[in-house]
Amino acid sequence: ADGNAAASDPATAPEPVTLTVTFAGDCTLGTDINYENERSFNSRWQAEEGDATYFLRNVADLFGSDDLTVVNMEGALTEGGERADKKFAFRGKPEYAKILSSASVEAATLANNHSQDYGQTGYDDTIAALDAEGVQSFGYDRIAYLDVKGVKVALIGSYFPEDSAENTKEMTDNIAAARAEGAQLVIVYVHWGQEHEYDITEGQQTAGRAAIDAGADLVVGSHPHVVQGWEVYQGRYIVYSLGNFCFG
Repeated sequence: ADGNAAASDPATAPEPVTLTVTFAGDCTLGTDINYENERSFNSRWQAEEGDATYFLRNVADLFGSDDLTVVNMEGALTEGGERADKKFAFRGKPEYAKILSSASVEAATLANNHSQDYGQTGYDDTIAALDAEGVQSFGYDRIAYLDVKGVKVALIGSYFPEDSAENTKEMTDNIAAARAEGAQLVIVYVHWGQEHEYDITEGQQTAGRAAIDAGADLVVGSHPHVVQGWEVYQGRYIVYSLGNFCFG
């Protein structure tokens, strides 16, 4: 059949589908072992007697009424692993994954500078903890494909420890792979920029625009821990940083 002819014929053209996708920023569900316990995320969990719904209860209705909710999960959900030799390393209990699932968070990127704070063991345990709660994780070479109202959605997570052509190519290669798999909506959640800086870097803009040029429909960022600006490029949005969201 002639695709163009079909598209121009109202009788055969597919019905348009509208999706509502909600994005939230950095979620650190846990603490650093060097923090004072009285002021830590863990102490709040204990005070709430393990009520996972406490943490996101004010947005649960919002997340529950959309078609897809995506967050940035920073830190490891594990009882094991070895702490990385770094200033800040975050770990929470695997059961903390219920905080996301109880508020209708369906997906979480792990492409960031804290997902391997407790090594490969912690990273694998985090994936398992999220899987157990029905939260789809993605990031690096793990592209998530979801059927949302009949639309094949690809979720790509990218981490930019520095602005580089190599990092950009890894991201754009994933976008091309998602398109080749038949993804109809390609979303990139990217970890980039300078911490605590409200202004974006030239590298962020270059990479964000490269993602759109490569076929991404939407680019959403995190890492600076503050809200940064957004732009429309080639008719598509680049949201540079959502800032912290549920941060322990």
